[in-house]
Order: sequence, then structure tokens, then C-alpha cells
Amino acid sequence: MAKLLDFEQPIKELYDKIDQLKLLSKDGKIDLDSEIEKIEKRAEALKKDIFSDLTPHQIVQIARHPNRPDTTSLARLICDRFTPLAGDRLYRDDPSIVGGIGNFGSQRIMLIGHQKGHDTKENIYRNFGMPHPEGYRKALRLMKLAEKFGIPIVTFIDTPGAYPGLEAEERGQAEAIARNLREMVGIKVPIVSCVIGEGGSGGALAIGVSDCIYMMQYSVYSVISPEGCASILFRDAKKSEDASKSLKLTAPDVVKLGVADSIIQEPLGGSHNNWEETAKTIKEHISDSIISMMKKNVDTLIEDRYSKFRRIGSFISS
Repeated sequence: MAKLLDFEQPIKELYDKIDQLKLLSKDGKIDLDSEIEKIEKRAEALKKDIFSDLTPHQIVQIARHPNRPDTTSLARLICDRFTPLAGDRLYRDDPSIVGGIGNFGSQRIMLIGHQKGHDTKENIYRNFGMPHPEGYRKALRLMKLAEKFGIPIVTFIDTPGAYPGLEAEERGQAEAIARNLREMVGIKVPIVSCVIGEGGSGGALAIGVSDCIYMMQYSVYSVISPEGCASILFRDAKKSEDASKSLKLTAPDVVKLGVADSIIQEPLGGSHNNWEETAKTIKEHISDSIISMMKKNVDTLIEDRYSKFRRIGSFISS
């Protein structure tokens, strides 16, 4: 099993017992298959019970799980062939955003996404999935390349936010994000986005201005992290659990608000427990969306995308 979260500890206890019985059965040559099967059924039933009633804070924990499938892993699983493309042609290659051309069947796509790490060393290399300006400029370069050759664009969103460091600001972080927002509205090919983990602030939106936005069942999408929100509103980052409830950041809430379009169901226990099934489901949704959007003419595609984002939010005028 993947690393278990705190609220999954009762499940862990049952799986530990299963491992003990399997070891006993093997060493003592005792047939304990029926007992093991009973406990496995209890574990699955308990897992269903726990995951049917998760709090927003628990969903945030799942969205940040270190074993969730990342962009590069999904690219390999979704595409028959994937060719990475690097660099923004201005400064350097940013490892926190990856991209390239992928093929599944007869369809080519330009796949771009945030990239986190699965351990400390990789997270440091990927800057914990927080892009610098050159990451967003690389993403835009690849989008323009896709537009030139008529290739649909797919983006995977998984970041706590854009990197807020001094060097990022010196190199034009805000300008890079703003340019992406402006340019993506007018890209003349279909764009499909999927929040695969954590979608944080403008750092997520910078590759999320798309025709269709999917959210994984246990992903989150918000203008600010729960910790950041708690620090501002409550002057205490430890109150992030309360902030999670108020932010309406879970997939059902975001879809209800009209920010995302649809939810992609995850395997029982979360996508970190079954990468292959997750990739298969994502591929089906992406494929259906691209086929549908390819039928639109360019003017309609751009107008619909623009109108979609103009409708988000409520306004009161006097």
C-alpha cells in the first residue's frame, strides 16, 4: 500500500494483521486463506466508509499525498509515446513545469503540467512544484508551438502556487503569469486542463485558462492555500483546517461554483493507490473532450473559452 494518512490508520491496522496472518500461514504451513479474505473484506468496507465522508482538510491531505501520480508519470501512462521539450528560450529550463508532445492512438497532444517530487531530494529539484517565471514562459512557448501545428493542448495542474522568492519577482513572475492568462484565452486550438492534485492561486491558473477544466475527485483548487488563508484571516496557520472548510476548495464545491466543469472519479482510496486505473480514466475524459472541441470552428472555440471565464464569479453593480 501507499503511505497511509492519519485518518487511514484504522485501515493500516487491518492490513498489518493481514500481513501477519500471511507470514504465519507461510511459515507454519497453516491454511489461513479464509480468515485473510474476511479481514481483507473488512478493510475494503472500512476504506469505503472512511472515503465516503471526508472533510475538506482530509481531501487537502490526499491532494498533497507524495505518492499521487505526477505529470511525467501520467504522460508515460497516457501516451503511447511522449517526447519531452525543455527551456523557455530566454533564461533556462524550469524543472517545476514539464511538457512535450504525446501520442495516444492517432491523436497528438501537447501535454504540459506542474511537476512535484516524491521525496525530499526530488522536491528540492522540482522546487516543490512552484514554478519560476521561466516555467510559465516555457509553458507558453509550448502552447504557441502546439497552436502553430494545430495540436490540442492538455495541462495538468498540481502546485501550491507560483514561487514567491525574490529572484522570481526580479525575473518578472507576475508578468509571466499575466501574459499566460492573456495569451491562453486566444489560443486557436482546444485546451483541456485537469487538476490532478493541488491547484493553488495564479500559479495554477497560469496554465488553467482552458475550454474544459476537470478536477480529480480528491484534488483541490483555490485562490490561496488553507495555511496562507489561516495566516491572513486568523493570524494562525495552524487553523488551516477551519480555513479549508471556508475556502470551498474541494471538487464538488468548485464545480458547483462554475470554476471547474466536471469531476473525474478516483480509485477507492485515492489515485495514489492505483496509477494505471487513474491514467486510464483521465485519458478517456481527455479524449472525449478533445474530440468534442475539435468539431468547433476557431472563432466559436475562442469565444466560448472567453465567455466561460467571464461568467465566473458574482458582481453587484449600482
